[in-house]
Amino acid sequence: MYAIVDIETTGGHASANGITEVAICIHDGMQVTHRYETLVNPGRDIPVYIRALTGISNEMVQGAPYFGQVAHEIYQLLHDKIFVAHNVNFDYSFLRYHLSASGYDLNCNKLCTVRLGRKILPGLPSYSLGKLCHHLGIANASRHRAGGDADATAELFGLLLRSDTNKHILASLKHNSKEQNLPPHLPKNVIESLPLMPGVYYFHDQKGKVIYVGKAVNIKKRVRSHFSGNNPNQQRQEFLRNIHHITYQECGTELMSLAMEAVEIKRLWPKYNRSLKRFEHRFGLYTYKDQRGYLRLAVDKHRKYADAVHNCKSLLEGYGILNQLIEEFELCPKLCFIQKNNDTCTGSLKEQCACEGVEDAEAYNQKVDNAINSLKEQLPTFALRDKGRNYDEQSCMLIENGRFYGMGYITNDFQVDNFEALKALLLPYPDNGYIRNLVLAHVERYPAKKLDLVWEMAGV
Repeated sequence: MYAIVDIETTGGHASANGITEVAICIHDGMQVTHRYETLVNPGRDIPVYIRALTGISNEMVQGAPYFGQVAHEIYQLLHDKIFVAHNVNFDYSFLRYHLSASGYDLNCNKLCTVRLGRKILPGLPSYSLGKLCHHLGIANASRHRAGGDADATAELFGLLLRSDTNKHILASLKHNSKEQNLPPHLPKNVIESLPLMPGVYYFHDQKGKVIYVGKAVNIKKRVRSHFSGNNPNQQRQEFLRNIHHITYQECGTELMSLAMEAVEIKRLWPKYNRSLKRFEHRFGLYTYKDQRGYLRLAVDKHRKYADAVHNCKSLLEGYGILNQLIEEFELCPKLCFIQKNNDTCTGSLKEQCACEGVEDAEAYNQKVDNAINSLKEQLPTFALRDKGRNYDEQSCMLIENGRFYGMGYITNDFQVDNFEALKALLLPYPDNGYIRNLVLAHVERYPAKKLDLVWEMAGV
């Protein structure tokens, strides 16, 4: 038995909206044998645009039962049936959420007439309920009302049952079939073609625009996990409705997929990504020459269009490094913006310091250069070699002078004895603190994968 359902609501997600109308047509596979319809008091104001769309006003539902008062009857109609709806995950998530709030656990097999329509009646210009019914000659005198849409969906479902010569409906109801959990506009074959290996995947909307980028150890398994469950929140429901296609890039390792995800989120700025969009609050050690010709060092926030002589995770770390340089190379704390008062210089040279004009600019600038060079000498340059996408290659990620240079793939027999030759094989990317820290943490955990390149650089 099938329960063909349509509901009207106060908004697009169950966790923050109520139901205003429910209609259920019980179908035995041949015809509708029972029909149920009721208005529901959502317990909240119906937005103006919803009133305009459905024609259901606050006055109409004022005397209607609350959902809790009809929950038992609705559950009895649904719980032992196959739940059918046009874009089934929307109606199912709403009813499951509100039935759960009333103490009923709905757990049904589902069929989506959008997905079934695409399979059984391929090639139609649109699979929205209104346009599909118009194309097929199915009348609906009460569009955007639960009763009218449920009746139209029941007639559509009957037509699909009669036209299903390839048994798509039976295949969708098999115990191991997860097709009804998929977004309504995403073909099943797209999921089936995904690889079982690490990489980055992209969800595209109807126009082909990337709306989400994710990384995975197993692309197919991770993508499927997005569509399991019946989370009723607004973002998930909107997210699922907007997925029309999936593409991917295979990566040799999980680490490379993490790095590629960060790069692609920054490049594409997808609508539904959140975490890696955040601005990286990092600092740097910068240098410039003042009007008197003295080189000055300063800790400042990361500047988009200026290169730091050294990057720092925090302001505190930056000041710690700068104080160490001041002590080791006898730099002036005033010229480094550590001492900000007009008292006598607290540096090692006191009254003989550059800030007093006693030490000339050339001598002082040499000390600043020496300090900067000492920092650069401490920055690591190494390659991280790991498994590739197949047996004929290896993945490689390069850190150059403490910065993320790029990544790519090299042959198994490639000898890392020429720094420039290696760089030519890798795709460069903008330096990224998040990726840099991932690589540094990985080589600390797996030191055998690290190839120190300092000695190769000496011959460049």
